[in-house]
Amino acid sequence: MRRERCSVVAAEPVGPYTLLRVDRGELDPGIPGQFFMLEAPGRLLPRPMSVCLAAAGELAFLIDPIGPGTRSLCALDRGEWLYVLGPLGNGFDLDVERPLLVGGGIGIAPLPYLSQELDGPPAILGFRSERHAEAAVLLPGAEVCIEPTYVTALLSEERNDVLACGPEPMLAALRALVPDAQLAWEAPMACGYGACYGCAVEIDGELKRLCVEGPVLCAA
Repeated sequence: MRRERCSVVAAEPVGPYTLLRVDRGELDPGIPGQFFMLEAPGRLLPRPMSVCLAAAGELAFLIDPIGPGTRSLCALDRGEWLYVLGPLGNGFDLDVERPLLVGGGIGIAPLPYLSQELDGPPAILGFRSERHAEAAVLLPGAEVCIEPTYVTALLSEERNDVLACGPEPMLAALRALVPDAQLAWEAPMACGYGACYGCAVEIDGELKRLCVEGPVLCAA
């Protein structure tokens, strides 16, 4: 884990999202599914973001500008800088035989890097609109559905090792269908290393701090 002052390479629109590319410096991209805390200049609290792409010398983060913190990150221009801390948390177990990637909305963020590390397995992506589905360009060849069709409708009866990230209802539905799926949960975070308990979620009656026990949890 390191904290680096990173220069912005580009902030590129991808549908309604922004792909923020930064010079990684000495940062290790970590395991797909881990996350980094991004501190925009002038903002009090950082924002947790999964690595979306890890090209040579760069890290890229897919960001949904839904609040002042994420909007300030998306507004950064080339040459501006931000502090980046990570990698943090637990990522996906890559030792799988028949991987199938499943993503919903901004939950697709860690899947391009995951796909890179697993040599391009099949993927299923779900979005709320055609414009949001433009982000599927980050996972060429993925099967895409748009609401009211959900990713669970695209699952085949074939036995796969499901690795997924998306909104809680999607993860709950996958959990019921694929009990041993690896699920990357989403929650707001203030620190990223277990001190604030802001990311605690209740799963089967037990509180889990996603920043240290997750974000990736086995469904079973």
